[in-house]
Amino acid sequence: MPNDTAPPDGGLRGPDTAPPGEVLARAVEQAVNEALGESLDAHMAKLKSPRPGPRWRDRTLELLQLPGVREHVRETVREYVHQAQEKPGLHPTDPLARGYVWAVALAGGPSVLEDLLAVVRHAGWVTRLCWDPAVANAAIGALGAIDRPETLEALRGLEKELNYPGARKQIESALRAAAERRGITPGQLVERGVPAHGLAPDGSLTRQVGRYQAVLAIEDPRTVRLTFTGDDGHRPLRTVPAALKDGHADEVKELKALAKEVRGTLADERARVEGLLTAGRDWPYAEWCRHYRDHPITGVVTRGLIWEFEGRDGVWRAATPAEEALVTVDGNALTRPDAGARVRLWHPIRATAPQVGAWRAFVTENEMVQPFKQAFREIYLLTPAEEETGVYSNRFAAHIVRYGQLYALFKERGWQSNHLGRHSDGFDGRARGLFAEGEWRACFFHEPAEEDFTYTPEHAATDQVRFERRNGRRWAEVPLAEVPAVVFSEAMRDVDLFVAVTSIAADPEWADRGEHRHLAYWRETTFGELTASAEVRRDALARILPRTRIAGRCSLEGRYLVVRGDLRTYRIHLGSANILMEPDDSYLCVVASRKKGPGKVFLPFEDERLALILSKAFLLAADSAITDETILRQIKGSR
Repeated sequence: MPNDTAPPDGGLRGPDTAPPGEVLARAVEQAVNEALGESLDAHMAKLKSPRPGPRWRDRTLELLQLPGVREHVRETVREYVHQAQEKPGLHPTDPLARGYVWAVALAGGPSVLEDLLAVVRHAGWVTRLCWDPAVANAAIGALGAIDRPETLEALRGLEKELNYPGARKQIESALRAAAERRGITPGQLVERGVPAHGLAPDGSLTRQVGRYQAVLAIEDPRTVRLTFTGDDGHRPLRTVPAALKDGHADEVKELKALAKEVRGTLADERARVEGLLTAGRDWPYAEWCRHYRDHPITGVVTRGLIWEFEGRDGVWRAATPAEEALVTVDGNALTRPDAGARVRLWHPIRATAPQVGAWRAFVTENEMVQPFKQAFREIYLLTPAEEETGVYSNRFAAHIVRYGQLYALFKERGWQSNHLGRHSDGFDGRARGLFAEGEWRACFFHEPAEEDFTYTPEHAATDQVRFERRNGRRWAEVPLAEVPAVVFSEAMRDVDLFVAVTSIAADPEWADRGEHRHLAYWRETTFGELTASAEVRRDALARILPRTRIAGRCSLEGRYLVVRGDLRTYRIHLGSANILMEPDDSYLCVVASRKKGPGKVFLPFEDERLALILSKAFLLAADSAITDETILRQIKGSR
């Protein structure tokens, strides 16, 4: 029977267009025609949506039982990927593509994940060779229909790879469908599918490679290390021994690849668990132990955090998991909870100020490496001004930021935004971040700060923050007073981060550029009032400085760290890290060195600005030892 849905040139080619394996194709054509009374292509073309209905699915499963059909649909999909490589560019959606993609998923087999991922990456513009979102969406849905543990890992990986509009929604739908089939929530599906990569419960793996013992270990929530120890018993080597580079190159390559995978999973788990701060979830103690405390990778993240455990009296008590016990803030062991007792992630917004202070002291004194800022986490409460405006906040409006850096930070924090530029929607930026497992959304508005740009603006001006709540498949704007306190706080924390990191106020050289349209903003902001993140930085410094050799030369006064050197006294702003010199408040420009830091000073959380402030404090406390003439001229020139 002639094919009544012939594909366009460069599209999927069914059996009667004779793809590679002509004999097989003709046999398949004959078998399908006898079973259906039409060609296989005609059946595939009937699938018009990203996901098939029961009738199409059942008929396809019947066809896959015919001789040669399974192999044929696999080869046809592989040919699609091959053609995408041969003819890169914008492809019109092939009328057969969705059908063949789903047929591959229904056919199963060892290569099904590899085949479907190849389709997603090519059609979803990951390889920059092809752009066909309809086919990419179909492949994402097909992946979600495959009940294998590694499918979940593949979908989570695609969340980071795909940037086209709607990709995240398709992945969420695929995860939701997979969870529903198992009778659990998407959150439970994800936490139960975290790969262990063959690691032991303590997060390590040991292999004998030649004369060396290779150890892959998660040292802390931020560090994965691969070391090699010889039979001579010397200290472990962090580089590959020369003796292994030749005779055991494949084994070393495999270990390095595994280390990369573990680092990726560890980073994913840090981000996922941090997202639980707004989820409002809790777990039975036994379930929490199984999927969090005792998991080789998630467990490392879990043991670096503070959790709350509900007692038989209904009171929640905070503790952190140690090797043998749950340790409270005063160093005592918490009574082991019952198997069904509830566990939740601790957030400072639910704690009193003394409780927060006690946990900050605990983290600092015990040099506890937390996977993300928790004890020192900023809290953002609704202000009277925001109660007045009702549906929007201007707290972080009217800042001038570096747009390229801002856009990159959106992506790093999982926010999605249109790109500013000279195109239809390029003058109205809207960055959106999801919270509470996708039930709430924050919208951060921004726009080009200048009009005289060519393609992409160098700077952006920030504007309002608004909130929306999911209502089925739509979003509804909500007054700020109705936003859960923890959701509001976490969203505003992200926006504070966006502004603090990318604002031109943090540029120590901006004032040296002479007259500029944004110089007034720089002067007003660079030494302005402290934000919540800067206040937390101040608290951290109050705990860190007494443990350093420059403690006697430093004091915290208002919004500044005051450093007394031999030549002058300096005030380092705790927000921008910029410096004023006493007695005349003259400005000191010190450009950060990427090679120098505060040495071995323990920092209770990762914060480049905190590290920069400490680096400058160490430098200026010993200003008589400074040899940089650029800095010395400024110090000595205006006294």
